[in-house]
Amino acid sequence: MSDVSHYMREAIQLSREGMQGGRGGPFGCVIVKEGAIVGRGNNRVTSTCDPTAHAEVVAIRDACQGLKTFDLAGASIYTSCEPCPMCLAAIYWARLDVIYYANTRVDAAEIGFDDDLIYREVSLAIEHRSKTMKPLLREEAIGVFQEWMTKEDRVRY
Repeated sequence: MSDVSHYMREAIQLSREGMQGGRGGPFGCVIVKEGAIVGRGNNRVTSTCDPTAHAEVVAIRDACQGLKTFDLAGASIYTSCEPCPMCLAAIYWARLDVIYYANTRVDAAEIGFDDDLIYREVSLAIEHRSKTMKPLLREEAIGVFQEWMTKEDRVRY
């Protein structure tokens, strides 16, 4: 792994720069495809008032915009910390091949970034989660899904 450690060092540097620059928490990330960094990000939650602006999500958006695609298959992600559940889901949606991480989620919890509740909640049945979830107007919404299935110019993802 020593040949790719420079990518992780870049992610760690982005985490430091973002933190020191007041952009958000101490998290950084790069996305690499074919030996080149195609996406960069650091945590920007507090500076953008966007709870989804985690380093991995920012880097995925950067890579997708730069490559003009929503499919990052063939690319790897280097993140300064084990991804939270939201970021992990985004990584799967983006189809990244490999996840390299430095700090663990336990390390993050020790400095106040504890995602354990979310990890536990995701595995629970809807009726057992701490956030109330109520179905509403499915009969109306299902029609849009049916239209999607017959839409001839839909882009599958």
